[in-house]
Amino acid sequence: MKPVCPLLTVDGILRNGEGKFLLIRRRNPPFQGRWALPGGFVDVGETVEAACAREMLEETGLAVTVERLVGVYSDPHRDPRGHTVGIAFACSCEHEDHAAGDDAEEAAWLTLDEARPLAFDHEKILVNYLIQTGRTDGECPDD
Repeated sequence: MKPVCPLLTVDGILRNGEGKFLLIRRRNPPFQGRWALPGGFVDVGETVEAACAREMLEETGLAVTVERLVGVYSDPHRDPRGHTVGIAFACSCEHEDHAAGDDAEEAAWLTLDEARPLAFDHEKILVNYLIQTGRTDGECPDD
């Protein structure tokens, strides 16, 4: 018998020099219309890093470099569709020109305050990122 397991997801964090994050407005439920980190489900046979880069490209049009792990988020109630485990990565990219695609209705550079309330547990992820980098003043950390 095959075990029932949580689904694996990834989220990418991009922050520009003005201290804004690249977020997407969700096209579909759950949390339709809310801002969220670009991300999605990991495909079978794919590394989590490759999944993060793929999802970022699909949802924002940006080719990113996955820089480092921010955290693993496993609250069984983080997604109303069922138990997921999310892995969040800090990413970098060569330019800030973006275009919404795939599950994203819109993509924009926003501050945390401008984006609230965020979908899922994405505010918690961004707060953890800010704590880790020690930068809340709008300057881009050297990570």
